[in-house]
Amino acid sequence: MDTQALRLFVLAASKLNISAAGRELGLVPAVSSARLAKLERELGTELLHRSTRKVSLSVEGAEFLPYAREILAQESAALAALGQGAAQASGTLRFTAPSTFAQLYIVPLLAKFQQQQPGVALDLRLSDIPFDLIEGSYDLALRDAPVADSSLKGRKLADDKRILCAAPAYLEVHGTPETPADLARHTLIGFRHRRARPLRTAQGDVASFDPGAARSPLIMDDGMSMKLATVAGAGIAMNASWSVQNDLVEGRLVRVLPEYEDAEGNELWFIYPKSNVLSPKVRVFMDFLIAEIWQSPSWDSAIVNRI
Repeated sequence: MDTQALRLFVLAASKLNISAAGRELGLVPAVSSARLAKLERELGTELLHRSTRKVSLSVEGAEFLPYAREILAQESAALAALGQGAAQASGTLRFTAPSTFAQLYIVPLLAKFQQQQPGVALDLRLSDIPFDLIEGSYDLALRDAPVADSSLKGRKLADDKRILCAAPAYLEVHGTPETPADLARHTLIGFRHRRARPLRTAQGDVASFDPGAARSPLIMDDGMSMKLATVAGAGIAMNASWSVQNDLVEGRLVRVLPEYEDAEGNELWFIYPKSNVLSPKVRVFMDFLIAEIWQSPSWDSAIVNRI
């Protein structure tokens, strides 16, 4: 099988543009189209739907895409074992992560990564609404949950402790809850839904943080906006400790019911398509982020424990 044609297909699936994918590989449009057509004839199926307006993945193309990536990763690994191939990782890395975490811990590191790995182009999708890793043709994602999909693999970054907090100004006006039952009389800020979150103390006492049962709940779908609303005094929120630790230290926020924490035990995971070989561009980016984040003075290792 022509691995150059596979590389063209993977790029075209990512860009949804055959000509642009071909140009990245130094091919003129006519050659790109002919090469993809030959690959489809060899496979006996249409991988990409073409029209005068757009290109889209076929069902068969979406199913074949992770295997094409694996073949290319195997080729890179084989050449590296023989001392051949590129000395550094290369290609376009499609990465998705929660926007709040990315703004605080990933975006400030991108210039340093680009200096170290000039051959890797980054295509980032940063949103607190998760994208489908396979359908979106992403190489890597950061998620706040372990791997559930059998077609994916993962590597744990850290525990993701959630705590209740509010602005001092809010508590001065509305009072400080003394028990979990007091939360129902407050404005609670929820994230994306009104689902109740279980709370637990170190002694095993249980309760819940339930925005839907509270007075005038405020529901948001962006973590940074939720934190800013909390700092502004809009109510009591459950925030990730890595998001609010500086605000706690500097007094913009204080913990509410500090003996209680989220009982669900969230975790931060790097998720990537299942493959026998991890592509060099994914490996170097993931290793870089793990090393740099843990060296960051703003990362509270006493709160979030590395494994």
